[in-house]
Amino acid sequence: MHRKHFISTLGFSVAAVCTACLAACTREDGVTGGDPPTGVNFNIDLTTRLLNVGDALNTNGLIVVRLAATNTPASFTAVQIACTHQGISVDYNKSLGEFVCPLHGAIFSTSGAVVQGPATKALKQYTITITNRITIRNRIKRKSKRKSSPTPS
Repeated sequence: MHRKHFISTLGFSVAAVCTACLAACTREDGVTGGDPPTGVNFNIDLTTRLLNVGDALNTNGLIVVRLAATNTPASFTAVQIACTHQGISVDYNKSLGEFVCPLHGAIFSTSGAVVQGPATKALKQYTITITNRITIRNRIKRKSKRKSSPTPS
Protein backbone atom coordinates (compact mmCIF):
# COMPACT_ATOMS: atom_id res chain seq x y z
CA MET A 1 0.00 0.00 0.00
CA HIS A 2 1.30 3.44 -0.86
CA ARG A 3 1.84 5.95 1.90
CA LYS A 4 -0.57 8.50 0.38
CA HIS A 5 -3.37 5.89 0.14
CA PHE A 6 -2.67 4.72 3.73
CA ILE A 7 -2.82 8.25 5.16
CA SER A 8 -6.03 9.14 3.32
CA THR A 9 -7.68 5.88 4.44
CA LEU A 10 -6.54 6.46 8.02
CA GLY A 11 -7.88 10.05 7.90
CA PHE A 12 -11.34 8.88 6.83
CA SER A 13 -11.37 6.23 9.58
CA VAL A 14 -10.43 8.72 12.29
CA ALA A 15 -13.06 11.17 11.05
CA ALA A 16 -15.73 8.46 11.16
CA VAL A 17 -14.79 7.46 14.71
CA CYS A 18 -14.75 11.10 15.91
CA THR A 19 -18.18 11.72 14.37
CA ALA A 20 -19.59 8.66 16.17
CA CYS A 21 -18.07 9.80 19.50
CA LEU A 22 -19.47 13.31 19.19
CA ALA A 23 -22.90 11.99 18.25
CA ALA A 24 -22.89 9.84 21.39
CA CYS A 25 -22.54 12.98 23.52
CA THR A 26 -25.88 14.42 22.45
CA ARG A 27 -29.34 13.15 23.25
CA GLU A 28 -31.72 12.22 20.46
CA ASP A 29 -34.46 14.51 21.78
CA GLY A 30 -32.15 17.55 21.66
CA VAL A 31 -32.37 18.13 25.41
CA THR A 32 -29.09 19.22 26.97
CA GLY A 33 -29.64 18.47 30.61
CA GLY A 34 -31.82 16.73 33.10
CA ASP A 35 -35.12 18.18 34.15
CA PRO A 36 -35.62 17.99 37.93
CA PRO A 37 -38.54 15.90 39.19
CA THR A 38 -41.66 17.77 40.27
CA GLY A 39 -44.38 16.80 42.73
CA VAL A 40 -41.82 15.08 44.96
CA ASN A 41 -43.13 13.90 48.31
CA PHE A 42 -41.90 10.63 49.78
CA ASN A 43 -40.58 9.12 53.02
CA ILE A 44 -37.45 7.17 53.92
CA ASP A 45 -37.33 5.00 57.03
CA LEU A 46 -34.17 6.09 58.88
CA THR A 47 -34.15 2.94 61.00
CA THR A 48 -33.28 0.86 57.93
CA ARG A 49 -31.85 3.26 55.29
CA LEU A 50 -29.08 5.87 55.23
CA LEU A 51 -27.65 4.63 58.52
CA ASN A 52 -24.06 5.83 58.05
CA VAL A 53 -22.50 9.15 57.06
CA GLY A 54 -21.88 9.05 53.31
CA ASP A 55 -24.66 6.56 52.57
CA ALA A 56 -26.60 7.49 49.42
CA LEU A 57 -29.96 6.39 48.09
CA ASN A 58 -31.21 6.87 44.52
CA THR A 59 -34.99 7.06 44.45
CA ASN A 60 -37.79 8.96 42.70
CA GLY A 61 -35.35 10.82 40.43
CA LEU A 62 -33.33 12.08 43.41
CA ILE A 63 -30.14 11.14 45.19
CA VAL A 64 -30.41 11.44 48.97
CA VAL A 65 -27.21 11.46 51.07
CA ARG A 66 -26.53 11.38 54.80
CA LEU A 67 -23.95 14.11 55.51
CA ALA A 68 -23.78 13.86 59.33
CA ALA A 69 -24.64 11.40 62.09
CA THR A 70 -27.58 13.26 63.66
CA ASN A 71 -31.17 12.91 62.49
CA THR A 72 -31.78 16.56 61.65
CA PRO A 73 -32.60 18.01 58.21
CA ALA A 74 -29.10 19.55 58.00
CA SER A 75 -27.64 16.01 58.23
CA PHE A 76 -29.06 15.11 54.83
CA THR A 77 -29.20 16.47 51.31
CA ALA A 78 -31.49 15.57 48.44
CA VAL A 79 -30.81 16.74 44.87
CA GLN A 80 -32.03 15.76 41.44
CA ILE A 81 -30.06 12.79 40.16
CA ALA A 82 -29.93 13.94 36.51
CA CYS A 83 -26.87 16.04 35.65
CA THR A 84 -27.90 19.44 34.30
CA HIS A 85 -25.35 19.12 31.47
CA GLN A 86 -26.75 16.09 29.65
CA GLY A 87 -29.09 14.28 32.01
CA ILE A 88 -26.79 11.40 33.07
CA SER A 89 -27.23 10.17 36.66
CA VAL A 90 -24.71 11.73 39.02
CA ASP A 91 -22.97 9.70 41.73
CA TYR A 92 -22.09 10.75 45.24
CA ASN A 93 -18.35 10.60 45.91
CA LYS A 94 -18.15 9.96 49.64
CA SER A 95 -14.43 10.70 49.95
CA LEU A 96 -14.77 14.08 48.21
CA GLY A 97 -18.21 14.92 49.62
CA GLU A 98 -19.42 15.94 46.14
CA PHE A 99 -21.72 14.77 43.39
CA VAL A 100 -19.86 13.76 40.21
CA CYS A 101 -21.19 13.17 36.70
CA PRO A 102 -19.44 10.09 35.29
CA LEU A 103 -19.90 11.18 31.66
CA HIS A 104 -18.03 14.49 31.42
CA GLY A 105 -16.78 15.03 34.98
CA ALA A 106 -19.07 17.84 36.15
CA ILE A 107 -18.85 18.24 39.94
CA PHE A 108 -21.56 19.59 42.24
CA SER A 109 -21.50 20.49 45.95
CA THR A 110 -23.82 18.83 48.44
CA SER A 111 -26.23 21.75 47.96
CA GLY A 112 -26.22 21.12 44.19
CA ALA A 113 -24.08 24.14 43.21
CA VAL A 114 -21.73 23.70 40.24
CA VAL A 115 -18.13 23.26 41.43
CA GLN A 116 -16.67 22.27 38.06
CA GLY A 117 -18.16 22.21 34.55
CA PRO A 118 -19.05 21.46 31.87
CA ALA A 119 -22.41 21.84 33.64
CA THR A 120 -23.37 25.48 34.20
CA LYS A 121 -26.67 25.00 36.05
CA ALA A 122 -26.98 23.74 39.64
CA LEU A 123 -28.75 20.53 40.58
CA LYS A 124 -32.12 21.24 42.15
CA GLN A 125 -32.05 20.71 45.91
CA TYR A 126 -35.15 19.47 47.74
CA THR A 127 -36.47 20.30 51.21
CA ILE A 128 -36.07 17.65 53.90
CA THR A 129 -38.15 17.35 57.07
CA ILE A 130 -37.73 14.71 59.75
CA THR A 131 -40.25 13.22 62.15
CA ASN A 132 -39.56 9.52 62.70
CA ARG A 133 -38.86 9.30 59.00
CA ILE A 134 -37.29 11.64 56.49
CA THR A 135 -39.76 13.39 54.17
CA ILE A 136 -38.53 14.98 50.97
CA ARG A 137 -40.54 17.63 49.10
CA ASN A 138 -40.13 20.18 46.36
CA ARG A 139 -38.44 23.31 47.65
CA ILE A 140 -40.85 26.22 47.43
CA LYS A 141 -39.28 29.64 47.35
CA ARG A 142 -41.55 32.21 48.91
CA LYS A 143 -41.36 35.87 48.08
CA SER A 144 -40.71 38.06 51.07
CA LYS A 145 -43.39 40.57 51.89
CA ARG A 146 -41.57 43.82 52.45
CA LYS A 147 -43.37 46.99 53.19
CA SER A 148 -42.23 49.75 50.93
CA SER A 149 -41.48 53.00 52.60
CA PRO A 150 -42.81 56.16 51.03
CA THR A 151 -40.26 58.11 49.06
CA PRO A 152 -39.55 61.61 50.37
CA SER A 153 -40.75 64.44 48.17
